[in-house]
Amino acid sequence: MKVLLATSQSLPLLFAADETGPDAALISFMIYTLAVFVLAALSNQLLKSKSFLSEYFLGSRGLGVWAFALTFAATSSSGGSFTGFPSKIYSHGWILALWIGSYMVVPICTMGLIGKRLNQIARRSGSITVPDVIRDRFHSPILGLMAVSLIVFFMSFNLVAQFKAGSLILQTLLDGVSVFESTADGLAQAVSGIPFLSDGVSPEYLLCLLVFGIAVIVYTTYGGFHAVVWTDVMQGIVMVIGVIIMLPLAISQAGGLENTTKLMAKMTPPRYSAADKGGITLTLDKPAAEDMRIEVGTWITDNPIESSKVPLLFRVTAASEIPAGKTTVDEVKVIQLTTLEDIDRILKRKEKENFLSGVSVSNIDLVQYAYGEEASQQGAYVVGPGPSPASNNGFLPLSLAISFFFMWAISGTGQPANMVRLMAFRDTKTLQRSICTVAIYYTLIYFPLVVIFCCARVILPGMEGESDRIMPAMAVYLTENIGMGWLAGLLVAAPFAAVMSTVDSFLLLISSAWVRDVYQRNINPEASEKTIKMLSYLATFVVGTAAMIVAINPPQFLQDIIVYVGSGLAASFLAPIVYALYWRRVNAAGAMGAMVGGFGLHLAMYVTGYFENGSFFKPYQLFDFDPIIVGLFGSFICGFIVTKLTAPPPQELVHKFFYKEKAGS
Repeated sequence: MKVLLATSQSLPLLFAADETGPDAALISFMIYTLAVFVLAALSNQLLKSKSFLSEYFLGSRGLGVWAFALTFAATSSSGGSFTGFPSKIYSHGWILALWIGSYMVVPICTMGLIGKRLNQIARRSGSITVPDVIRDRFHSPILGLMAVSLIVFFMSFNLVAQFKAGSLILQTLLDGVSVFESTADGLAQAVSGIPFLSDGVSPEYLLCLLVFGIAVIVYTTYGGFHAVVWTDVMQGIVMVIGVIIMLPLAISQAGGLENTTKLMAKMTPPRYSAADKGGITLTLDKPAAEDMRIEVGTWITDNPIESSKVPLLFRVTAASEIPAGKTTVDEVKVIQLTTLEDIDRILKRKEKENFLSGVSVSNIDLVQYAYGEEASQQGAYVVGPGPSPASNNGFLPLSLAISFFFMWAISGTGQPANMVRLMAFRDTKTLQRSICTVAIYYTLIYFPLVVIFCCARVILPGMEGESDRIMPAMAVYLTENIGMGWLAGLLVAAPFAAVMSTVDSFLLLISSAWVRDVYQRNINPEASEKTIKMLSYLATFVVGTAAMIVAINPPQFLQDIIVYVGSGLAASFLAPIVYALYWRRVNAAGAMGAMVGGFGLHLAMYVTGYFENGSFFKPYQLFDFDPIIVGLFGSFICGFIVTKLTAPPPQELVHKFFYKEKAGS
């Protein structure tokens, strides 16, 4: 038997006095989930009366303003927006307002730049998917298959990240619910002999992954594009309501925005354990009677530092174990709070937190942030470039600020998931009105999130080791603090909705690539609708299941994956699509050059970063610019040069897409 001292997901235990809170939150969350399945069932009825392929993957190109605007916005507002982005705000402070600032003009760039023209070309060619458009525009099956390969490559990364985000969100909501805890214990026993499922995998996380994965796979497979769109509309409304509710709660419980900024100005980043070595040694007062597992999130304190009288306060960031009969464990991974106000805040509510007692600390081997640790840099959380554990230049130096302006404002145009939406709206008025609607929507989402999670630094200090959980943790804390535990279900539904709306879109994007672009267009053009229907269901199910399996042991940082995938897709697809829509002279070779050049240069920056920095997600920054700038620039240049060096496209192809047929001709 093992003693579990604390868990990383035990935040709701802070509010054990309100025993109805977790159950009430669960009920409200279940009502939301039920509504998702009802919409999927209704949308499935449309598949019986219309062309299956066009309806299943594109909604028969009939989206109106609200459906088009909210499905576009909800798809873009992924798990990164409600999990990775809050994590970045919490970790780096107010500078994230500049980091995300250009997102408000994404709809103008994305919808305004290519929306109308892409919709026209898709209608003229009868294209259903993005590779369809590329293949038909250049009359090149090879180019279409290349587009399929890149979409599957990047979207597979993103799906895994989104599955992780959805599972963490659900886990935070369900912790403290007795049925969930007992089911997780049963699952742990059931998989105890399976290394892949039991080694280092929390049974609570595994259970949430199964629940989330099965739910989203089933409703996406069953309902198709309209299920995705209708649920996106509901999820988009849930997201903005959740943020609007959280904003005043966060400001008031942090003592006001002015107080929050003043406290943040005094903060210095925590010290932390290096990934490969270091940490602290824990010694028990007496040998452990049985195996003791020290879970992530456990607080540990020791005697004050003699010179400054500041208590030593640590929080565990990786689980450790003290075997029965032993008294010590070495190299426990922790972070150490360095701001006195944060330490006082945690110690004052010690009885409500998960503290490990009867233990002493020794052999402290922790490292400082590369930027922001020194007392002279106390204001690092309120001014640029923001604290950074790895870079002496801080989180967001000027060159990267410029890079991310282009990253969000321009690269969103190169996302195939957004392009699919642009192929589905009804008419030009729908597009024009949706641009304004989405811009307002993003403003109501992203700026309040910056404020909320700057307040979170004051309200919930010490979560740097598990900052991807800060959104659901804040939702639970804020609502339980005002005695409205049921409201946590709605607030947690906001980030959950963001993840679901992205996962379902990506599932359809990948399955359509396999069924439409690989099977029907290249293997069996005469396939019956019944065959296509069965393969579409099967592909959606298989892709979702594969992503769920990989997510059992996912990468650590969600937002880093989001940035890599978003910038990589833009570097690969933006130039070929822009050239295809607006340049008559471009040919298949030029589009291929642009696609390969952008992908190759972008990947080269990340591979170089792996060898230089030891991490794939710390790319090499040529002239201190993000890889997206290098990739986009290289893609447009390569496409232009290759086009000029090769023969022009056939005139009948140019005429089809660039000339309007006269009536009666």
